Amino acid sequence: MRREPARKSGAEASNGVGTSPDNHYDRIKDWLWRRIAWEVRFARHVLDIGCGSCELDRFVARENRQDVLGIDISDGSFPEDQGANSQLDCRRADARKLDFLKDDSIDAVVSLYSLHEMEKPIDVLKEAQRIVRLGGGMLIVDFPRGSLAQRIWNENYYALEEVAEMLRQGGFGHVESRLIAQGQLIWAQGCKVVTGRDVP
Repeated sequence: MRREPARKSGAEASNGVGTSPDNHYDRIKDWLWRRIAWEVRFARHVLDIGCGSCELDRFVARENRQDVLGIDISDGSFPEDQGANSQLDCRRADARKLDFLKDDSIDAVVSLYSLHEMEKPIDVLKEAQRIVRLGGGMLIVDFPRGSLAQRIWNENYYALEEVAEMLRQGGFGHVESRLIAQGQLIWAQGCKVVTGRDVP
């Protein structure tokens, strides 16, 4: 289940700029959510892998009026009132085996702050590639190695190029990765593209 830093006011989170390392991720939360929502705005069906408490999913469903499915290996913090929003569905599931989703049935997949917690991330990315439609994409946002997050939470994170290589091994093409938020987050994307085995 992904880490959710405590939320700050809109004024504090307006531009992601701050000097205190202890609240950097709190300060950029609203900005980051808006950036993710903008990135997936053309998708009709969005899947969030490692959704935690589904806060991001609720925001994206409301902001973009999209169908958003959040999955997490633990359901301990799912919202009880998700039935009130027919566009939001949060479920307990193992992202390595999404049998309830058909091939090419999702337009965009998001993973926020959860890649570093996956036991077999390549298996998860291969499954994500299976269920994403041709031309659809995968967005990974996570803490990079050597970031403030590593200092604060003492966890191990991947380097920028490692995340890009994972997307390639997962079967995604047109992979792009860069650091954002003053170098404190990885923003990595890949698309499902036509390969030789896809051509009849």
